[in-house]
Amino acid sequence: MNHGYTWSAITAVSVAVLFDLVLLQTFVLRTRLFWASYAIVLFFQLIVNGILTGLQIVRYDPRVIIGWRVVYAPVEDIAYGFALVTLTIAAWIRLGRRSASAATDPV
Repeated sequence: MNHGYTWSAITAVSVAVLFDLVLLQTFVLRTRLFWASYAIVLFFQLIVNGILTGLQIVRYDPRVIIGWRVVYAPVEDIAYGFALVTLTIAAWIRLGRRSASAATDPV
């Protein structure tokens, strides 16, 4: 078993955390607002993933996942969702700061 999907999910989470805390320095992972927002996203992600995987519309090769599931979906999907939300919010905040500072800079 190579667990390729597992390793790519771990990589995605690591990249998202590094982008937030080191590269973009938005520190969204340190805020209650992020975690409250993520809880809402996760709730709906579990519903959709549960339906898609429970009805076997989406199937995963057991050789590429570790086999842990939450509401039928592999835990790797939760990791990818976390990385996607984290990167999106961190980039949004960073780009917003940059455009706000550009708007106040004299021409």
